Amino acid sequence: MDLVHLADPDGNRCIVRVTGRSQPGVLTGHDILHADVLVSASFVDARLDLYLFQHDLDSWEQELSNLGPGQTVSIGGDRGLSLDIHVHEDGWLAIQVSDPDRLTTALGTRPQEDWIAEHRGRLEQVRLLTFSGCLRW
Repeated sequence: MDLVHLADPDGNRCIVRVTGRSQPGVLTGHDILHADVLVSASFVDARLDLYLFQHDLDSWEQELSNLGPGQTVSIGGDRGLSLDIHVHEDGWLAIQVSDPDRLTTALGTRPQEDWIAEHRGRLEQVRLLTFSGCLRW
C-alpha cells in the first residue's frame, strides 16, 4: 500500500510503499513497518529501504495537517533515510530523498491540487490495514 505517491506526466515520481511489518510475529518488531522508497526521474531510478514506527505515522499526520506554501513535511530521518517534501508558493513540490549510506537526490513535481487530502487518506488506509492485522506478511 502506498503511503506516499507523487508522480507527474514527465515520469518524475516518489513513492513510499509499505510492504509489511518488519518482523511479523516478533513482539518487539511487530509494529515496525517496512517500506520501499521508489524514486524515479530522468537521472535516477532508485529503491531504498525505510522503517516506520507508529510515531513516524503520527508525525506525518501532524505535518500534513499543518502543511502550506513555504513549508516542508518530512518522514524518516532519525534512523537513516529521510524524505523531505517542500511546498513552493506556486504549488510545485521539491522532493529530497537522502539515504546517508547510498544516495541523496532531489526532484520537482507538480501534484494534483488535492494531494494533501489524498495523502491523509493513504495514511488512514495504511493504519487500518497494517495495525489492524488485515494485511498478512
